[in-house]
Amino acid sequence: MGLVGGTVAFVCIWMVSLFLVLPWGIRNPHEAGLEIVKGTDPGAPVRPHMLLKVGITTVLALILWTGLFVVMEYRLLTLDDFPL
Repeated sequence: MGLVGGTVAFVCIWMVSLFLVLPWGIRNPHEAGLEIVKGTDPGAPVRPHMLLKVGITTVLALILWTGLFVVMEYRLLTLDDFPL
């Protein structure tokens, strides 16, 4: 896997991981027991913890990308392993 291919793979894995992590711990004002401020979206999260979620996403993406790198670098799986 070259530099460009590895970078593209990491970005794709990171984006999918972000969409997996984003809904964790989300609570709207009604669920949190707070008053809904007039003019705001009632479904908007109270505290989204985005910095924490970006960190978790990055660690998860690094783990998954490392697994992909090892499989591709050491040819642990090839197309010959899957008969048609």
